[in-house]
Amino acid sequence: MPNDLSASAPLHRTTEPRVLVRVSDMGKQYRQNSPMVFENVSFDIHQGDFVCLIGHSGCGKSSILNILAGLEQPTTGGVIIDGREVTRPGLDRGVVFQGHALLPWMTALQNVAFAVRAREPAASRHAVREKAEHYLAMVGLAKAMHKKPFELSGGMRQRVGIARAFSTQPRLLLMDEPFGALDALTRGLIQEELLRICTETRQTVFMITHDVDEAILLADRVLLMSNGPSAKLAEDVANPLPRSRTRERMHHESGFYEFRNHLVDFLVRRSALVQSDPNL
Repeated sequence: MPNDLSASAPLHRTTEPRVLVRVSDMGKQYRQNSPMVFENVSFDIHQGDFVCLIGHSGCGKSSILNILAGLEQPTTGGVIIDGREVTRPGLDRGVVFQGHALLPWMTALQNVAFAVRAREPAASRHAVREKAEHYLAMVGLAKAMHKKPFELSGGMRQRVGIARAFSTQPRLLLMDEPFGALDALTRGLIQEELLRICTETRQTVFMITHDVDEAILLADRVLLMSNGPSAKLAEDVANPLPRSRTRERMHHESGFYEFRNHLVDFLVRRSALVQSDPNL
């Protein structure tokens, strides 16, 4: 594997930020005497990193995200976030799933305000509304804030979900294939909005995706899982492209095709072979 694609490649920073998330020797087994879904998974996420996890179905991607969210418990190992072990859900983590999970009887504004109120129960009604409006405007929904979910398109509903997650000001934003159900044009627009917002806010993100180009556009690092059962973290690959990338320009960047081919080759060929020979 070329050196410029290794996990030690520079991420265009002048100083190394602190470790926010530490996953250590984590494994998951759902039934006794059944194979481990994944095992011996260890990685760090630094403050401000955007990390994508890629792998085939059955390798435990969503289980890893659920453990980070505190929705599931690992069978072995554990997770430390900001110096504390994760044992349950918390407002220090925001979650965006593929389904928007909005409350259907509430407007977009009310859905986001509900999250703000959970984070700041003592805040005044005016302060809560002001924050909810701010985050809806941030995702381009200032003119749709009084609409209910059934009045919004799929892409707009997902934007409300993203605004709601950001409104709790999480230390870690967790995203489980959030754009998988959207059409290509809408997905591309929201990807670029998310990249802009995360660049401006230095939000730390852990995201699951099946889309290689999405990972290249968004991620500072891409984690590659071998096939399950007993899946392992096979590679931790730094994105060699500068962070100021866009969908239109990134394929012109030096190293784009080498990086893309490396990821595709892993998914097509090496993810199935690495279980028997980790050096492949």
